[in-house]
Amino acid sequence: MTRTCFWSTVATLLVAAPAWAADYSVKEAATPAPKELQDAVRKVLKDKSVQVLDAKGALLYELWFRKELPVKATAAQIQNGLTYQEVPETTLLGAVKIEQPITDYRKQKIKPGVYTLRFGIQPMDGDHMGTAPYREFALLVPADKDKTPDPLADAKSLHELSAEASGKSHPAVMLLVPTSKPPAAPEIANMGTDWVLKVKEEATADGKKAALGLGLTVIGHTTAE
Repeated sequence: MTRTCFWSTVATLLVAAPAWAADYSVKEAATPAPKELQDAVRKVLKDKSVQVLDAKGALLYELWFRKELPVKATAAQIQNGLTYQEVPETTLLGAVKIEQPITDYRKQKIKPGVYTLRFGIQPMDGDHMGTAPYREFALLVPADKDKTPDPLADAKSLHELSAEASGKSHPAVMLLVPTSKPPAAPEIANMGTDWVLKVKEEATADGKKAALGLGLTVIGHTTAE
């Protein structure tokens, strides 16, 4: 290949790159939380949603995040920036309406419907070694099974409820990616083979307001067999 031909090929690839990044898109909508959710849960969610669209503009997901996410953080942690470590396990993060059949991060089939999203941490045991780059997940719970916005009794209770979303013994999971610098408005990022929805969630710790960056893997799967 001649030098001129080589650089012409590179230029063509660079011009084409933005098209790849536009496979999925997001937008905000003035849509109240769905009535399938329990009233107590709906009351803590925002009255606007974040919509995830495919390349043809078809709606894949519609998500509602909390008005204020309760976290446990010191003044220093708030100043340095909140992380998932400050979120108690089983905390309600928000809710999602799935418009089309999907597979979760574990490649389990999830039916269209309304689900809550709760914070979970992957167990450190042999069954989960090498299955994900991070331990933090959002676990899906069928809307009619989640009765309260409060944290659940324990992680086992969350796993059992979420298993009803997957229809298997394992919870239905969406990987959470660290997002230290959350965007002012929701955006979707191409992370190689995965697509991650990045949002800034308003949080409170002992009455003090803060912000937590959430990176929710909406398209993507584990590479483990």
